[in-house]
Amino acid sequence: MSTPTADTTLQTPSPDLSAPAINPYLGLVIATIAVSFSAILIKVSTAPSLVIATYRLAMTTLLLLPLMRGSRLAALRALDRRTLGLIVLSGTLLAIHFASWTASLRYTSVASSVLFVTIHPAIVAIAAFTLFAERSSRLAILGIVLTLVGSGVVAGGDIRLGGDAVRGDLLALLGAVVFAGYLLIGRGTRQSMDNIGYSVPVYGVCAVALTLFSVVFGQSLAAVSGRDLLIFFGLALIPTLGGHLLYNWALRYVPAAVVSVSFLGEPVGAAILAWLLLGQHIAVSTLIGGAIILVGIWLTARW
Repeated sequence: MSTPTADTTLQTPSPDLSAPAINPYLGLVIATIAVSFSAILIKVSTAPSLVIATYRLAMTTLLLLPLMRGSRLAALRALDRRTLGLIVLSGTLLAIHFASWTASLRYTSVASSVLFVTIHPAIVAIAAFTLFAERSSRLAILGIVLTLVGSGVVAGGDIRLGGDAVRGDLLALLGAVVFAGYLLIGRGTRQSMDNIGYSVPVYGVCAVALTLFSVVFGQSLAAVSGRDLLIFFGLALIPTLGGHLLYNWALRYVPAAVVSVSFLGEPVGAAILAWLLLGQHIAVSTLIGGAIILVGIWLTARW
């Protein structure tokens, strides 16, 4: 999955009356295409999964670091211990998300991996009800049920493919679970911090955590080729800055629900790109289960 920022899709942005540089809906299309390249770039890299994730987040942090100055830097220094602890926890969960999802692409297809990791809106809704007693509408509950049913259909098809595919599905599912935790933390913490001011320290913590994971699991950060470094830079530049930051920009001009639903284009775009560029055919079970999942996520996110 592409690099996310905080859970801005769950909040209503303040209106922006200034004229946008480009049509916001065109921006959403561009962002969706950009994030769809994330899984493809990971697939074509020869580096170990943790190394890919580490370089991606480190480069993303370095690209955004020049924006952390003035009032943003002062606001970060003024944070209390509780908020700093939440930022560290958020970055750690994000690191686990990237570690597990990137690894999942070594075992299962792009279509299955991206579908499983995208079910986080349903997990967020379940967690919000369990932890905060936030009630969901009947349509949202139906969406959660459909998401679970669709996941079962995709997993059932992958079971017939063998153990590696199932392992990949489980890793992607773990990525979705911890990403839901990251979003829940961001929902509260982002209330008092702007997007860049929150995202840069979280990405920094994430990069440090991924570095530690790489060392613990014996994946050398030095053994990378020049080609892989270009791929890592592409991951930071295209799906991250060209994808999710553009999504966040669009939030100032279009309803949050529209931006949230536009994320559903990523599994579709990634599957099409994997078919065109990598020759990965989409299994019938993935097509059927994927369609059910996308409808379920749409209902969950929309209502």
